Amino acid sequence: MKRIVYFLSIFFFCVPFLGMAQGFTLPEGQKFQNIKFQLINNLIVIPMEVNGTPLSFILDSGVSKPILFNLTDQDSVQINNVSEINIKGLGDGEPISALSSKGNDVKLGYVRNNDQQLYVVLDNEMNFSPSLGITVHGIIGYELFRDFVVDINYANNTIKLYDPKSYRYKKNNKYETLPLSIIRKKAYVDGELYLSNNESVPVKLLVDSGSSDAIWLFENEDIDMPEKYYEDFLGKGLSGNIFGKRTMVKGIKIGSFVLKDAKAAFPNTKSFNDMKNLGDRNGSMGGEILKRFNIVFDYPNNKITLKKNNNFNIPFQYNMSGIELQHDGLRYIAERIADDRGMVSKDADTFGNVQLLFENRTRLSLVPEIIVSGIRAGSPAETAGLREGDVILAVNGKSVHRYKLQEIMHMLNEKEGKRVKVLIERYHSDLLFSFVLKNAFKEKP
Repeated sequence: MKRIVYFLSIFFFCVPFLGMAQGFTLPEGQKFQNIKFQLINNLIVIPMEVNGTPLSFILDSGVSKPILFNLTDQDSVQINNVSEINIKGLGDGEPISALSSKGNDVKLGYVRNNDQQLYVVLDNEMNFSPSLGITVHGIIGYELFRDFVVDINYANNTIKLYDPKSYRYKKNNKYETLPLSIIRKKAYVDGELYLSNNESVPVKLLVDSGSSDAIWLFENEDIDMPEKYYEDFLGKGLSGNIFGKRTMVKGIKIGSFVLKDAKAAFPNTKSFNDMKNLGDRNGSMGGEILKRFNIVFDYPNNKITLKKNNNFNIPFQYNMSGIELQHDGLRYIAERIADDRGMVSKDADTFGNVQLLFENRTRLSLVPEIIVSGIRAGSPAETAGLREGDVILAVNGKSVHRYKLQEIMHMLNEKEGKRVKVLIERYHSDLLFSFVLKNAFKEKP
């Protein structure tokens, strides 16, 4: 499968020792900066400027240094003081070549660091944009969390970056403040895991806003794989593909908050072979958990504050169709833009909002091409006959070019037991497939 934004944490080889950098700062006298973000596939995408060039970054609490990639759509991005390095991340591949760049001017609103170090990955395969449906150029994490109290409101897609010296905690019994461990520039929180029985297992989880998944877990003598699971491609890290098992756990408890029937994955240990410092970590908690809260990250004081929001009781999103999608370039479509009476609304040459036509009118439009990037063996879609590489034209009679990638995925996985009809193009022929959505982990009555 090709949904590649799941786990972006990295560590580095051959990186020279660096002194203390200046860090990000607010303008003098300003107590906070408000930032609007997009929530795409449970990931926070924020606008940033690098040396004057506007780019889009994923806010990833699991990454230590900012990384740039997918710069091919930019005519010019200035990168300063460059040297070669190797970096290694999750995945079953080898370390990859990259560039280390110092002395860069990075801005987020009025927040600024004019001496920022960046890592630049030139490998064209490191492109998360097709799976997100929007262009993303990089990831940034620890250095923003280090320099500010970061208040993320997942309910209204805003972030406030507060000066730690002036931040005051809200006195409200709906907020719960918990200890946050900062180890090697990464944040960890303690919780309890409920597996097949009602007994709980204490866990230490990496807080990872750069993972679009719910929970990743490592098997040990206390954490066993549930009986129901399937082998799956979990995503792509900086060092290659990550495989493992998908399943469901009875629940996860963070503080006093309990989330039932949580989606979980157990990555193969090979993906973590080069990660030497896992310590007592039992896994990670990603965006599908985090988006259920409004969260205040206070790295300077080792605290995290949670308040559940309107997403808290939304059921976890399981891939019941077995289909993964991604953008794959552009395609032309022809649309008749006159109605049965020969009328056109909102045309360029209109009288009011309507134009009279004396013959049929057709409009050619250039739209993203959506393809099946992966399909799970034994899933309803695979059993029905869909294949990797099929071009999706319509779902349940709705043309997909009118919808965002996330909306199309929702159509394909809306409700257990629902029949889904998918119109695809394969070898220049249109084919219609039909299947019923099935939750592989739900207990039979």
